[in-house]
Amino acid sequence: MSDVEAVPEVHPASTSTLAASGNALLSDEGSAPTPDQAAADAAVKQTLHRYLQKHRAALLAKLDGLAERQARWPVTPTGTNVLGLVKHVAGVQAGYFGEVFGRPLPDPPAWPESEDGDDMFAPLDETMADVVAFHHRSAAHADATIEALDLTATGTVSWWPEEHRHVTLHRILVHMAYETARHAGHADIVREMLDGLAGDGDGNLADKTPDEWVRWREQLVDIAERAGLRDLSA
Repeated sequence: MSDVEAVPEVHPASTSTLAASGNALLSDEGSAPTPDQAAADAAVKQTLHRYLQKHRAALLAKLDGLAERQARWPVTPTGTNVLGLVKHVAGVQAGYFGEVFGRPLPDPPAWPESEDGDDMFAPLDETMADVVAFHHRSAAHADATIEALDLTATGTVSWWPEEHRHVTLHRILVHMAYETARHAGHADIVREMLDGLAGDGDGNLADKTPDEWVRWREQLVDIAERAGLRDLSA
Protein backbone atom coordinates (compact mmCIF):
# COMPACT_ATOMS: atom_id res chain seq x y z
CA MET A 1 0.00 0.00 0.00
CA SER A 2 1.42 3.40 -0.94
CA ASP A 3 1.67 6.32 1.45
CA VAL A 4 -1.19 8.03 -0.38
CA GLU A 5 -3.51 5.07 0.23
CA ALA A 6 -2.51 4.54 3.86
CA VAL A 7 -5.27 4.89 6.44
CA PRO A 8 -4.51 7.96 8.56
CA GLU A 9 -4.08 7.64 12.28
CA VAL A 10 -7.17 8.73 14.21
CA HIS A 11 -6.80 11.71 16.54
CA PRO A 12 -9.61 13.49 18.42
CA ALA A 13 -10.59 16.95 17.24
CA SER A 14 -9.74 19.84 19.51
CA THR A 15 -12.48 20.83 21.93
CA SER A 16 -11.95 24.41 20.78
CA THR A 17 -13.32 23.79 17.28
CA LEU A 18 -16.56 25.44 16.23
CA ALA A 19 -18.28 22.08 15.77
CA ALA A 20 -17.30 20.93 19.24
CA SER A 21 -18.45 24.12 20.91
CA GLY A 22 -21.74 23.99 19.01
CA ASN A 23 -22.33 20.41 20.10
CA ALA A 24 -21.62 21.36 23.70
CA LEU A 25 -24.26 24.09 23.58
CA LEU A 26 -26.86 21.68 22.24
CA SER A 27 -26.05 18.74 24.50
CA ASP A 28 -28.18 17.82 27.51
CA GLU A 29 -25.56 15.38 28.75
CA GLY A 30 -22.18 15.58 30.39
CA SER A 31 -20.51 16.22 33.71
CA ALA A 32 -21.06 19.15 36.02
CA PRO A 33 -20.81 22.38 34.02
CA THR A 34 -17.74 24.56 34.15
CA PRO A 35 -18.27 28.29 34.72
CA ASP A 36 -17.96 28.89 30.96
CA GLN A 37 -20.40 26.07 30.20
CA ALA A 38 -22.85 27.38 32.77
CA ALA A 39 -22.76 30.81 31.12
CA ALA A 40 -23.25 29.22 27.71
CA ASP A 41 -26.20 27.18 29.00
CA ALA A 42 -27.77 30.32 30.45
CA ALA A 43 -27.44 32.04 27.07
CA VAL A 44 -29.02 29.08 25.27
CA LYS A 45 -31.88 29.01 27.77
CA GLN A 46 -32.49 32.72 27.31
CA THR A 47 -32.53 32.36 23.52
CA LEU A 48 -34.95 29.43 23.56
CA HIS A 49 -37.15 31.20 26.09
CA ARG A 50 -37.31 34.31 23.91
CA TYR A 51 -38.33 32.28 20.87
CA LEU A 52 -41.02 30.56 22.92
CA GLN A 53 -42.34 33.92 24.11
CA LYS A 54 -42.23 35.35 20.58
CA HIS A 55 -44.30 32.49 19.18
CA ARG A 56 -46.77 32.70 22.07
CA ALA A 57 -47.32 36.37 21.31
CA ALA A 58 -47.75 35.65 17.59
CA LEU A 59 -50.36 32.99 18.38
CA LEU A 60 -52.35 35.17 20.77
CA ALA A 61 -52.28 38.09 18.33
CA LYS A 62 -54.36 36.05 15.89
CA LEU A 63 -57.33 36.48 18.23
CA ASP A 64 -57.13 40.28 18.13
CA GLY A 65 -60.26 41.79 16.63
CA LEU A 66 -62.16 38.51 16.30
CA ALA A 67 -65.69 38.04 17.59
CA GLU A 68 -66.57 34.88 19.51
CA ARG A 69 -68.06 33.29 16.40
CA GLN A 70 -65.02 34.00 14.23
CA ALA A 71 -62.56 32.84 16.88
CA ARG A 72 -64.32 29.47 17.09
CA TRP A 73 -65.08 29.02 13.39
CA PRO A 74 -63.57 25.78 11.96
CA VAL A 75 -61.94 26.47 8.59
CA THR A 76 -60.46 23.03 7.89
CA PRO A 77 -62.03 19.57 7.53
CA THR A 78 -60.49 18.65 10.91
CA GLY A 79 -62.07 21.66 12.64
CA THR A 80 -58.98 23.81 13.21
CA ASN A 81 -59.94 27.16 14.74
CA VAL A 82 -57.95 30.02 16.27
CA LEU A 83 -59.42 29.83 19.77
CA GLY A 84 -58.89 26.08 19.90
CA LEU A 85 -55.23 26.50 18.97
CA VAL A 86 -54.71 29.02 21.77
CA LYS A 87 -56.49 26.74 24.22
CA HIS A 88 -54.45 23.72 23.13
CA VAL A 89 -51.10 25.48 23.53
CA ALA A 90 -52.16 26.79 26.94
CA GLY A 91 -52.87 23.28 28.17
CA VAL A 92 -49.78 21.76 26.61
CA GLN A 93 -47.38 24.31 28.11
CA ALA A 94 -49.06 23.89 31.50
CA GLY A 95 -48.24 20.19 31.39
CA TYR A 96 -44.73 20.32 29.98
CA PHE A 97 -43.52 23.07 32.30
CA GLY A 98 -45.67 21.89 35.19
CA GLU A 99 -46.09 18.25 36.13
CA VAL A 100 -43.12 17.15 34.01
CA PHE A 101 -40.81 18.93 36.46
CA GLY A 102 -42.86 18.31 39.59
CA ARG A 103 -44.31 21.83 39.49
CA PRO A 104 -47.99 21.27 38.60
CA LEU A 105 -50.10 24.26 37.70
CA PRO A 106 -52.51 25.03 40.56
CA ASP A 107 -56.18 24.43 39.78
CA PRO A 108 -55.76 23.17 36.20
CA PRO A 109 -58.90 22.72 34.09
CA ALA A 110 -60.04 19.18 33.33
CA TRP A 111 -59.72 19.37 29.56
CA PRO A 112 -55.90 19.30 29.18
CA GLU A 113 -56.05 15.63 30.26
CA SER A 114 -58.60 14.69 27.59
CA GLU A 115 -57.56 12.53 24.65
CA ASP A 116 -60.68 13.35 22.64
CA GLY A 117 -59.59 16.71 21.24
CA ASP A 118 -61.48 18.65 23.91
CA ASP A 119 -58.59 21.09 24.13
CA MET A 120 -58.93 22.03 20.45
CA PHE A 121 -62.16 23.98 20.80
CA ALA A 122 -64.02 26.07 23.36
CA PRO A 123 -67.57 25.00 24.28
CA LEU A 124 -70.31 27.56 24.83
CA ASP A 125 -69.62 27.87 28.55
CA GLU A 126 -66.04 29.06 27.85
CA THR A 127 -65.55 32.55 26.50
CA MET A 128 -62.61 33.82 24.52
CA ALA A 129 -61.62 35.84 27.60
CA ASP A 130 -61.61 32.62 29.68
CA VAL A 131 -59.25 30.89 27.26
CA VAL A 132 -56.92 33.88 26.99
CA ALA A 133 -56.80 34.23 30.78
CA PHE A 134 -55.86 30.57 31.14
CA HIS A 135 -53.21 30.94 28.45
CA HIS A 136 -51.66 33.85 30.35
CA ARG A 137 -51.76 31.86 33.60
CA SER A 138 -50.13 28.79 32.08
CA ALA A 139 -47.53 30.96 30.33
CA ALA A 140 -46.62 32.68 33.61
CA HIS A 141 -46.28 29.29 35.29
CA ALA A 142 -44.11 28.03 32.43
CA ASP A 143 -41.91 31.13 32.61
CA ALA A 144 -41.44 30.63 36.34
CA THR A 145 -40.31 27.04 35.76
CA ILE A 146 -37.89 28.11 33.05
CA GLU A 147 -36.42 30.82 35.27
CA ALA A 148 -36.11 28.50 38.27
CA LEU A 149 -34.41 25.53 36.60
CA ASP A 150 -31.15 24.96 34.76
CA LEU A 151 -31.13 23.56 31.24
CA THR A 152 -29.91 20.25 32.62
CA ALA A 153 -32.76 19.92 35.14
CA THR A 154 -34.50 16.59 34.62
CA GLY A 155 -38.16 15.68 34.43
CA THR A 156 -40.49 12.92 33.30
CA VAL A 157 -43.10 13.12 30.53
CA SER A 158 -45.42 10.37 31.75
CA TRP A 159 -47.44 10.30 28.52
CA TRP A 160 -44.40 9.68 26.29
CA PRO A 161 -43.06 6.17 25.54
CA GLU A 162 -40.90 4.77 28.32
CA GLU A 163 -37.68 5.05 26.32
CA HIS A 164 -38.21 8.78 25.68
CA ARG A 165 -39.98 10.08 28.76
CA HIS A 166 -36.92 11.09 30.80
CA VAL A 167 -36.11 14.61 29.62
CA THR A 168 -34.27 17.81 30.47
CA LEU A 169 -35.52 21.37 30.53
CA HIS A 170 -33.41 21.92 27.40
CA ARG A 171 -35.35 19.31 25.48
CA ILE A 172 -38.72 20.57 26.68
CA LEU A 173 -37.85 24.16 25.77
CA VAL A 174 -36.97 23.06 22.24
CA HIS A 175 -40.11 20.91 22.07
CA MET A 176 -42.42 23.71 23.22
CA ALA A 177 -40.80 26.37 21.03
CA TYR A 178 -41.42 24.03 18.08
CA GLU A 179 -44.95 23.17 19.20
CA THR A 180 -45.93 26.80 19.73
CA ALA A 181 -44.39 27.95 16.44
CA ARG A 182 -46.21 25.18 14.58
CA HIS A 183 -49.58 26.16 15.99
CA ALA A 184 -48.89 29.87 15.52
CA GLY A 185 -48.39 29.04 11.84
CA HIS A 186 -51.70 27.19 11.80
CA ALA A 187 -53.39 30.21 13.38
CA ASP A 188 -51.77 32.50 10.82
CA ILE A 189 -53.39 30.61 7.95
CA VAL A 190 -56.73 30.16 9.73
CA ARG A 191 -56.93 33.89 10.49
CA GLU A 192 -56.13 34.78 6.89
CA MET A 193 -58.91 32.45 5.76
CA LEU A 194 -61.33 34.10 8.20
CA ASP A 195 -60.88 37.76 7.33
CA GLY A 196 -57.76 38.21 5.23
CA LEU A 197 -55.54 39.40 8.09
CA ALA A 198 -52.04 38.18 7.22
CA GLY A 199 -48.59 38.32 8.74
CA ASP A 200 -47.33 39.53 12.10
CA GLY A 201 -46.55 43.13 11.23
CA ASP A 202 -42.85 42.38 11.38
CA GLY A 203 -42.07 43.35 7.80
CA ASN A 204 -41.84 39.79 6.48
CA LEU A 205 -45.03 40.02 4.42
CA ALA A 206 -44.67 41.47 0.93
CA ASP A 207 -45.89 45.06 0.64
CA LYS A 208 -48.83 44.75 -1.74
CA THR A 209 -52.15 46.56 -2.08
CA PRO A 210 -55.37 44.52 -1.88
CA ASP A 211 -55.67 44.64 -5.67
CA GLU A 212 -52.08 43.49 -6.06
CA TRP A 213 -52.75 40.54 -3.76
CA VAL A 214 -55.77 39.59 -5.91
CA ARG A 215 -53.64 39.67 -9.05
CA TRP A 216 -50.88 37.76 -7.26
CA ARG A 217 -53.27 34.97 -6.28
CA GLU A 218 -54.75 34.88 -9.78
CA GLN A 219 -51.24 34.43 -11.14
CA LEU A 220 -50.64 31.50 -8.79
CA VAL A 221 -53.99 29.93 -9.72
CA ASP A 222 -53.04 30.22 -13.39
CA ILE A 223 -49.69 28.54 -12.77
CA ALA A 224 -51.39 25.73 -10.84
CA GLU A 225 -53.96 25.21 -13.59
CA ARG A 226 -51.28 25.12 -16.28
CA ALA A 227 -49.26 22.62 -14.23
CA GLY A 228 -52.35 20.43 -13.94
CA LEU A 229 -52.97 20.54 -17.68
CA ARG A 230 -49.33 19.65 -18.30
CA ASP A 231 -49.71 16.58 -16.09
CA LEU A 232 -52.81 15.51 -18.02
CA SER A 233 -51.04 15.80 -21.35
CA ALA A 234 -47.91 13.97 -20.21
